[in-house]
Amino acid sequence: MKICVLIKQVPNEDAIIKISPDGNGIIKDNLTYCTNEPDTYALEEALLIKESIEDCEVVACTMGKDSASQILKEALAKGADRAILINDNNLEDLDPLGISKVMSNILKKENFDLILSGLQSDDSGHSQTGLLIAELLNMTHASLVVGTEILSNEKIKVKKELESGWFQWAEMSMPSSISIQSGLNKPRYASLKGIMGAKKKQLDKYSPDELG
Repeated sequence: MKICVLIKQVPNEDAIIKISPDGNGIIKDNLTYCTNEPDTYALEEALLIKESIEDCEVVACTMGKDSASQILKEALAKGADRAILINDNNLEDLDPLGISKVMSNILKKENFDLILSGLQSDDSGHSQTGLLIAELLNMTHASLVVGTEILSNEKIKVKKELESGWFQWAEMSMPSSISIQSGLNKPRYASLKGIMGAKKKQLDKYSPDELG
């Protein structure tokens, strides 16, 4: 089974955010960045699935500037097998659909069985990427997922959070794109062994031009 985890680099929550003079964004000079917190739950869920079944590969994928490779290295240190960086310095100019179209090109070539993403990003908070990628790649999709169970190589069972404290279990065919609700699990820290081992793991870089 091949699992892809979509992660994003966002400004650190402790960073001092200043609005740009034109009012259309923020001043990014001297900002510190980190992994989008909701995505850490998606990564942890992928790693837990990997530990529960045989012959499973976890691939971390992000789209952003060169600096975004740092969050991929962190994912590799935690246990991801390899990573993909779609290097795009014009990320700010793309809406969620544009981002999803670019990412879907590489995801389609990889033929992933399962794509996991955090429910939303801490910066823009659109909550659209997982759903849009499912549509572009003709995958089943579930959002607000608070539980997963692999039934077979073709089926997955998910627990979805509904309104007013209600939940619903649903069986879906794979390939599938799933948006993970924060708090589903307890994300692990990278061990010293994992940090050292991450240096030997594969990190592929692509430009949007290479992906057409």
